Amino acid sequence: MQVDYQALRFDYRRCADQSAAVPARHPVIVVGAGPVGLATAIDLAQQGQRVLLLDDDEALSHGSRAICFAKRTLEVFDRLGCGERMVEKGVTWNLGRVFHREEPVYGFNLLPEGGHQRPAFVNLQQYYLEGFLLDRAQALPEIEIRWRSRVTAVAQADDGVTLTVETPEGEYRLLADYLVAADGSRSPIRRALGLESRGRTFRDRFLIADVRMEADFPAERWFWFDPPFHRNQSVLLHQQPDGVWRIDFQLGWDADPVAERQPDKVIPRVRALLGPDVPFELEWVSIYTFSCLRMERFRHGRVLFAGDSAHGVSPFGARGANSGVQDAENLAWKLALVLRGAAPDSLLDSYDAERVAAADENILNSTRSTDFITPKNEASRAFRDATLALARDCAFARRLVNSGRLSLPSTYAASPLNTPDAEAFAGAMVPGAPALDAPVRAAGGADWLLRYLGNAFTLLHFSDDAASPPAPGDLPLPVRAVLVVPPGAAAGGPHEGVPGTVTVLEDADGLARQRYDARPGTTYLLRPDQHVCARWRRFDPAAVRAALERATGKRA
Repeated sequence: MQVDYQALRFDYRRCADQSAAVPARHPVIVVGAGPVGLATAIDLAQQGQRVLLLDDDEALSHGSRAICFAKRTLEVFDRLGCGERMVEKGVTWNLGRVFHREEPVYGFNLLPEGGHQRPAFVNLQQYYLEGFLLDRAQALPEIEIRWRSRVTAVAQADDGVTLTVETPEGEYRLLADYLVAADGSRSPIRRALGLESRGRTFRDRFLIADVRMEADFPAERWFWFDPPFHRNQSVLLHQQPDGVWRIDFQLGWDADPVAERQPDKVIPRVRALLGPDVPFELEWVSIYTFSCLRMERFRHGRVLFAGDSAHGVSPFGARGANSGVQDAENLAWKLALVLRGAAPDSLLDSYDAERVAAADENILNSTRSTDFITPKNEASRAFRDATLALARDCAFARRLVNSGRLSLPSTYAASPLNTPDAEAFAGAMVPGAPALDAPVRAAGGADWLLRYLGNAFTLLHFSDDAASPPAPGDLPLPVRAVLVVPPGAAAGGPHEGVPGTVTVLEDADGLARQRYDARPGTTYLLRPDQHVCARWRRFDPAAVRAALERATGKRA
């Protein structure tokens, strides 16, 4: 039976902390039960940390909101235990088309090669995502969720953070070793600390219309520049589950945001796109403007900002929710190590360094997209239209068309946690890059490489046989070992993927070796968030130890 996640309401419940003589102390408090806060809490809980999650509401998000979730985000959610539900429910797509006026300009494929478990994107209403994450969080005993709990004040000391929480029964105080602020673009925590985000606000307005209808559009991303049904503006079309389609109409800065939300304004716009004979009904309507901005720093002592509380981008390119989830995966493993005493507090500085750089990359791409979509003068409009005209026939011009450069995961190439290459490698798996997937065979049959990477440091070793697995020796942290061998070479080898043993995987069709530029002896060290932190042409226990110390902030 399908759950109506938008109809769920969560009761306020009084807790023992409200009657405590002194404020109760928690290792981690996460504020905000949206996708970023839930993902952070789940990731921490899977690594054995107790988490208190506070939210000022009593329901999940209203309306579809973020709908486009990228391949890397799906891989993160696989690791968190709900990726499969997203793919089963969502609309999978790899293809897109660009139109100029009446004519198609070109199409594109965001995942042209095979050998990946997950598609380029899945479209899914945000309330489904939040529902799936909430189901997962409620299954983890390490997570406690308190609804209708609004944080109204925050004070820091050297050893922790004090929060004032407002409830229907009045206020009480809590202490946290660390506080994760995932409380959205208007972040009350940011305001309570006297902090701000700075950047550029775009003088334009857009209408979102979620339309329920039977349509013969394919499951693709369609983007129109200056179409005949909406002259001098742009339109974006996406399919969602349940027969719902997202249509974004550019309106211009002078549009009245109140009037444009009314059905008598929205319905003619949708009718002009669909034609006179397509029945439809409006499910959700919103008007939005946007900014590209970020906080100067994402770490402020023991308070760490993630998602929209830390940075904001335009919706073109699906960079908002996807980058927020990648904030969560970057932060959680570092915070878990610090809380266990397995890494110094200074490791959290690398969260700031890596994710600020990622935010700048997203803001740059988002700003360029917006400038191309919404030219502000005749010269920029002439350039855009000439580029679109050339793109019909010239491949070089298609690279200049920018209807929203779609979200890609960040590579932390300048991260202080990386061990630089000492030998030559080819390909994308440089230190700091997110691991690529590949089909493999495990003891249970056909499988995927990424299922064996993540949630702990992992040693990925390539060999011609399973007889001599890598032996990391005495290391400061548990490290999983995964041995990749050619097809048929794993007979009789160990197969249990648990810490302290070696998991043997057969490279089903050679893609793993190809994507990791591997030869016998090639070894990778991967972080718990599945990013590469070191690689070598031969296995060396001393080098692994040094790289592990560097990746956990113990060695410069």
